[in-house]
Amino acid sequence: MKQLGVERDVLLLDGDCGLCHRLAQFIDKRRTADADLAYRPILSEDAQKLIATFPEKQQVADTVYIIRNGKSYIRSAAGIRALLYMRWYWRMWFPLVWLVPLPIRDIAYAIIAKNRHRVFSKPDVCTFRID
Repeated sequence: MKQLGVERDVLLLDGDCGLCHRLAQFIDKRRTADADLAYRPILSEDAQKLIATFPEKQQVADTVYIIRNGKSYIRSAAGIRALLYMRWYWRMWFPLVWLVPLPIRDIAYAIIAKNRHRVFSKPDVCTFRID
């Protein structure tokens, strides 16, 4: 069995956020058959252990994280990399979105993150697919 965060890619999301919850479900339903991606709530024990291994700047970021091929990414860089686990018609958007400069992507990410709890209700139970 692969260890979480060592040989396996992991998406760390806010377990109390309706948007994050829906995002995990959206990605999971559209993943390719060979996509090896685990989901974890950021406040879970294994997620906190992973975050402790990140560069200090990333450890203090209150954001979404993705560990892809052993490297950690945050904010919009993490969000758009989630496209790479999805079927081709979603994955094809990655290079186009990547062309948008990082500061602009992160501003858009910050606006969405700031308003996510107003728009998306908190799930009763965090049901990220844990595998």
